[in-house]
Amino acid sequence: MTDADHRVIVNVGGIRHETYKATLKKIPATRLSKLTESLVNYDPVLNEYFFDRHPGVFSQILNYYRTGQLHYPTDVCGPLFENELQYWGLDFNQVEPCCWMTYTGHRNTEEVLGILDQLDLDTEKPSEEEIMKKFNLEEDFKTGSLSKGQQWRVKVYTLFDEPNSSKWAKFVSVASIFFIVISIATFCLKTHPDLQKPSIVRIAFTEEGNVTSGWSLQKQSLEPHSAFFWIETVCNCWFTFELIVRFIVCPKKSSFCKDIINIIDFIATLTFYADVIIKVFGNNSTETDIVEFVSMIRIMRLLKFTRHSSGLRILIHTFKASIRELTLLIFFLVLFIIIFASLIFYAERLQYNPNNDFISIPNGLWWAIVTMTTVGYGDMSPKTYFGMFVGSACALMGVLTIALPVPVIVSHFTMFYTHTQARSKLPKQRRRVVAVEKLRPTKPALARPGASNVGGPPSGGGSYGRTARRGTTTRISQTVKMDADKPDIVDLEVEKPKHSSIPTIDGMLAKSEGNEVSEKAQNGDNGAVITSTPVTIIEKNCISTS
Repeated sequence: MTDADHRVIVNVGGIRHETYKATLKKIPATRLSKLTESLVNYDPVLNEYFFDRHPGVFSQILNYYRTGQLHYPTDVCGPLFENELQYWGLDFNQVEPCCWMTYTGHRNTEEVLGILDQLDLDTEKPSEEEIMKKFNLEEDFKTGSLSKGQQWRVKVYTLFDEPNSSKWAKFVSVASIFFIVISIATFCLKTHPDLQKPSIVRIAFTEEGNVTSGWSLQKQSLEPHSAFFWIETVCNCWFTFELIVRFIVCPKKSSFCKDIINIIDFIATLTFYADVIIKVFGNNSTETDIVEFVSMIRIMRLLKFTRHSSGLRILIHTFKASIRELTLLIFFLVLFIIIFASLIFYAERLQYNPNNDFISIPNGLWWAIVTMTTVGYGDMSPKTYFGMFVGSACALMGVLTIALPVPVIVSHFTMFYTHTQARSKLPKQRRRVVAVEKLRPTKPALARPGASNVGGPPSGGGSYGRTARRGTTTRISQTVKMDADKPDIVDLEVEKPKHSSIPTIDGMLAKSEGNEVSEKAQNGDNGAVITSTPVTIIEKNCISTS
């Protein structure tokens, strides 16, 4: 056998690759290691295997067979490379370490895109199909069998929860933001002394001697102006109305009740009504102080802005994505705070120090927190040389500890924000690739004399109807039985012609230039039948129709 008998030609995407058969056998149980001439991908005329796959990726795959090192091409996307590896039967874990970070970068991108899908950051008007999908009413919507109650429920839902659905929905969104701002401003301004009114109490008195009695006015306390109460009443009436309506028309009651924003809104509204009830029916100042303390949760209504601002939602999920780095930061801060609090306590006692501020280690914890966070209130400071050295080390360690995780958090926010901007500019309606149906079994048909016999390539990578030799054009009518799991690895079975008087491909190629074509017949479950049919031969400027 010559060296050419040990070589094999693989045509991938129109680019022919030639290698040794032994090279493809280096990695067993893969698609290339099972190449035989009985496959439908094999072209006996050109003596090559054809695969309609990505030629650039195949170059790296073939190099993997040659060298045993799988490198990632930087000019293709990660999912495309994974699909090609899966098609050729290779494991993506075999990618070399030098290319691993670049190769796995698309997984982080896919994870971010999945989070952005959950955040629902789209600023475009949602389609009716998307809204009906939330209510599981797609089928009823397509058939037009929605009841009036369902229609009104969907309309009210889009009015309160989809600001981009209509002008009225934007108006409701702006109204909600307006009441939130007014409520927070009222909650803060009513504590200012200039905006409060004094509580006047009349006190009776008597003078001894002249037996004179009378009364005097005394300012006992300051209370917010009554106008703030009415403003808060109007705002909380709107919050109550909005909360009830949104709960009634929401698609899933359980998801609505588990939403942290809705829980905060409910508790904040409840504290207002509890405050009113205690002021009207109770005189216990302790209960009033407790309710006022709990009413601080009204400040958390600012989180309702996340329903209207995509930037706030991105910031919140940035902290969620950076929870590992934040946990590490807190751990090291607590560790160094305890260490430096103990050091400063004993360092200040090594020398005579009558003005020692560190009377205990818990006292030193406060100083260490303030120093490591670079705040430095100045209420406590070391006085000795050893204490100053410990203080300097504490400040430097605080800067390093806090500064190290910050770039990671910033990179997470940049990644989220960049993908959000890219999604906002990406059009929703994009051209889709039409799926091609698989070849169905058909009866072999004989070609009419004088007809143009130009065949198309079968699906799955086979190639027929190409020019085999100069002046020779063949057409092979094929019947392909496709396998659902391995559509491209199909056995080939050659069927003998029933009409002996009609020239076949075998006979024509045997007569042409004395070439021989070897055919192998195999029977299997996944088979392809190629039926020999009449062909048209153009040779030596003479046309002969068989």
